[in-house]
Formats: sequence, C-alpha cells, structure tokens
Amino acid sequence: MLILITGGSGSGKSAYAEKKAVSLSGKRLLYLATMEPYGEEGARRIARHRKLRKGKGFETVERSSHLGLLAPDFWRGATVLLEDLSNLLANEMFSGEPVGEADLGLADRIFEDILAVVENCDHLVVVTNDIFSDGEELTQETALFCSGLGYLNRLLAERADEVTEVVYGIPVTVQSRVPSQLRISVYDKEPDNEKTDS
Repeated sequence: MLILITGGSGSGKSAYAEKKAVSLSGKRLLYLATMEPYGEEGARRIARHRKLRKGKGFETVERSSHLGLLAPDFWRGATVLLEDLSNLLANEMFSGEPVGEADLGLADRIFEDILAVVENCDHLVVVTNDIFSDGEELTQETALFCSGLGYLNRLLAERADEVTEVVYGIPVTVQSRVPSQLRISVYDKEPDNEKTDS
C-alpha cells in the first residue's frame, strides 16, 4: 500500500505520518531519512524528528539520494516511512550538477525508485511538502525544483492508495482506495459505546 501525506511547514504532517506508519507496521518499521544535515537549522530539524520517533520502533535508514541502489530485498516485510520527498528531490537536483530541463527526467527516475520500494515492501508512507502557495517570485532553479516536486506529487497521488493533506494538525483525506475496514484514522477518539435511537 502507498500512502502520500502532504502539508505545509509545521502542519503536523510528520507526526501524522509516523502514527500512520506505526499503525500499519508488521514485522519491520523503517524510517527512510532523506535530509542532509546542512548547518545548525538542519541539525535542529533532524534532532526534532529523532525525538518525535523515539520509542516507536523505527529503524532509521539514512539515504539522501538514489533509492534505486538499495537491493529490493532490503524492503521486504517492512513498513517504510520516507521523510521526505522534497529533500530527496533537492539532494539529487542540487548535487553539484547544473540544474536544467532534464530534471523532469530526474523526477521520473525518483518515481521509478519509489515504485520499486512500493513493490517490495508491505507499506510505504511518503511525506511531501506543499510549497506552492507562498506567492514569491522564484529563481529559475527554484522554479524547476517546484515544477519537479509538483510533477512527482502528481505521479505519486495518481498511484497512491490514499492521499492525505494535513492542515493545522488535522488530517484531511483527499483520496482513498483503501477498503473501509483497513482505514486507520490515527486521530479518531475512542468509539462511543452509547447507542442512540434513530
């Protein structure tokens, strides 16, 4: 099963994604960390995410690029949380090579790498970012990055069994092909045992 979770900065999407992955987990629970620690801010974000997932049973795998280089058997029997798609794309786009029009081909390759993970794991939860509403004028490189991320988001949403946007900490399911008996709402209250007459 492929689940795509999106939201703006500070929306609560990471906490929701972790709860979703834990709720789906069977034999192995992998946290696929894609962020490269640049500077103090990057180190703080990584420390915050480590603290968030502490004690939840995640095995952390740090892979900032080229997911396709990991053997397919590596993912077998695992629920994988990929945190996050925008870092993965940025790491590959800005790895020292000039950024250009071929970057949609890069997005296609990343999509194929993600599909290989989906085909070999039990469940994949992918976190992505909504970076498309700030209204600022973008440099050419940033515009190409946004275009690539939007393209990847669309490809994954089309393939996903479930797409959820987290807004102010509230998960809003946008699309779900998951049978109702398998849906897990990690923010639902305990069921009310009181019966009412209709």
